[in-house]
Amino acid sequence: MNKREELIIKYAAELKDKFGLEPDMDLLTKITIGCGPSIYNADSATVSSSDDSELERVKTNFLIKKLGLEDTPELDVAINSVIDNYGRSNRTKYRVVVYYLLTKHFSKETVY
Repeated sequence: MNKREELIIKYAAELKDKFGLEPDMDLLTKITIGCGPSIYNADSATVSSSDDSELERVKTNFLIKKLGLEDTPELDVAINSVIDNYGRSNRTKYRVVVYYLLTKHFSKETVY
């Protein structure tokens, strides 16, 4: 099993354990691949909810550029909802898991 497959299994477990979701493994795999090499770097593999510029990057680079959403207040509400559900004090919020939850929230699975 390669490193990416190990990470996908870890992300699936995170979705099951923390959110009670049975992940769509095909979508989870595609999002993981879409994140590229950032998943192998400890800093870029996670989302810092205490850093406003990081949350702005999630909105701009993922929700607007990747998913093709319009910049509306609903984007900030969705990001904050995912972060709140993940646990603001949780220091390990995996980027792939956050992106997966946002993709599902906005029903944008077809982008992948």
